Amino acid sequence: MKSSSLFFGVMLAAMSALQAQGLDPRLLGQPPTQAWPTYHGDYSGRRYSTLKQISRANVKDLSLGWVHRLQLGTQGANIGGEGANGPPVDAVESRFGRGLAKATPLMVNGVIYYSAPDNVWAIDARSGEAIWHYFWKTTGGIHIGNRGVGMYGNWLYFETPDDFIVSLDAATGQERWHKKIADVKHDYFATSAPIVIGHHVIVGLGGDSGNEPGWLEARDPDSGEIQWKWFTTPRPGQPGAETWPNAAAMEHGGGMPWAPQTYDPELKLLYVPTGNPSPVQIGDARMGDNLWTESIVALDIETGKLVWYFQCSPHDTHDWDASEVPVLFDAIIDGKPRKLVAQASRNGLFFVLDRITGKALVSTPFVASANWYLGFDKRGEPIPNPAKEPQIGGVLVSPSNGGAANWLPPTYSPDTGLFYVNASETYSLYYRTQKDPNVVGSGGFVENGLGGFSNSLRAINARTGKIRWSHTYAGVRDAAARPERNGGLMSTAGRLVFGGGLSSQVVAYDDTSGKILWHSGLHAPMNNAPITYLLDGVQYVVVGADDSLYAFRLQ
Repeated sequence: MKSSSLFFGVMLAAMSALQAQGLDPRLLGQPPTQAWPTYHGDYSGRRYSTLKQISRANVKDLSLGWVHRLQLGTQGANIGGEGANGPPVDAVESRFGRGLAKATPLMVNGVIYYSAPDNVWAIDARSGEAIWHYFWKTTGGIHIGNRGVGMYGNWLYFETPDDFIVSLDAATGQERWHKKIADVKHDYFATSAPIVIGHHVIVGLGGDSGNEPGWLEARDPDSGEIQWKWFTTPRPGQPGAETWPNAAAMEHGGGMPWAPQTYDPELKLLYVPTGNPSPVQIGDARMGDNLWTESIVALDIETGKLVWYFQCSPHDTHDWDASEVPVLFDAIIDGKPRKLVAQASRNGLFFVLDRITGKALVSTPFVASANWYLGFDKRGEPIPNPAKEPQIGGVLVSPSNGGAANWLPPTYSPDTGLFYVNASETYSLYYRTQKDPNVVGSGGFVENGLGGFSNSLRAINARTGKIRWSHTYAGVRDAAARPERNGGLMSTAGRLVFGGGLSSQVVAYDDTSGKILWHSGLHAPMNNAPITYLLDGVQYVVVGADDSLYAFRLQ
């Protein structure tokens, strides 16, 4: 009884401290050190920390500090939602598959906030002990994953598979409100980590059915009401409409913005990566470039108005969402200081753009196998090769549907000027299964994956697109060689890059050479990205694998 009373008192003290402190919004615009307060660590998408207590010299002494195993279900949880009691079958199965450990943890004021489909947890960042658990009673939807939570003051925000945005009290896990984003009956699903910018909570959306349009929202953090809404395809008469054949094609054209965005506070521009058009692989009914799908777009944060765009895959017919992180950095190009945004896109191409204007400064492949395009136009956008669209007799295409890169985050280090990304060189045969152009979603198409010959961590010169070094992972010559199986990345001023790999390891690499300096086994492949923080003078590195979080520190 005495020990339980003491534990309860400690929990009350921790919750009181949380209520008093909340998240200092200034942390969102700084490289993460004392906190990891947003999905990317800060607004830039660099996933770079200036911490260097863990360094190339001592990383060999890194050891396990704690492990927390995540518990799904309703027992002991705060419960919300509009569905029946208990998790749906696919949510339970995701625990042992792809769904659970996709989120990036947040760490604020000594507490880690973590999410999975229908679940959010608060965990003591020092010990790994649970503080609270929230469970959402779902009405259905695709439980493919959840990428994390957003935070504003004392409040948390997360998206549910059945298309709600939910706000929780960070101290207690009690629900404040929930609002519907879209109708799950129309095959939408929501997986993104909300990004909080000023008095805006940015909410993304997924779905490939082609039943409805795609959009991005800004919501009020206090009430949850919509502030602005930006559609990912134009309406008739608007700029970009000329890239679609008709109003129906635009209205059902896809481009779902399901990945977290980046932001420049000085320019007040939100950089949004958009998804594939619909129908996904058969493009006969949507001839044209199909803006604003497969693009990086810059939106005014206060109005949601489009400022500029760059299309990474015009008229895509291979499901290569351009949903990879638009990474912001500054550098000198051609003797001029530039504000830049870079993306290693799923289609195998690396782009560097002026983030003020959207002008392309670098357009080049980062995998040699990419064979689907004929070159680049005057804007620096790729020119698709029509012969590489799905064919009745099949056509050999690289990369495969999984892409040369995928949604898992890269990292950029200002110490080296290198952009680090997990890359795959893979091939597939793309078959068209019917001549009728009137298909919806992913109909009329079959892919036969042929495997790959290179699955690697690559360091790219961010000013030129040239590969500086590459570390090849073992065991890649099979159809399962997909970049999302290797986990995301993080770099630090300790001159390290942390990542994962197919071998269920967390690994620290030398940032200039790619040499492995340390590794530790996990019970499953790392399917999210590492974070780091300094707490009580101790630097931690935290990673997730399947149903567990692992924290490492120097001993």
